[in-house]
Amino acid sequence: MNMSMRRRRAARPGMSGRRLLKAQGALAGGLLAAVLVKEFPGIVRELRIYRMTGGLRARRRYP
Repeated sequence: MNMSMRRRRAARPGMSGRRLLKAQGALAGGLLAAVLVKEFPGIVRELRIYRMTGGLRARRRYP
């Protein structure tokens, strides 16, 4: 085999797997935080309704 026919693998400039995984984790965490902040008023409202109806103590009053 002729040595001039061999190709060298070029170093691929870009992100390593670990950096890419960290970036994806940061993106997913940011998205989760944004959804929580957006939905927080609704969650608080649902908790207030739950407490007004008796919570766990309301046994058979509300199906």
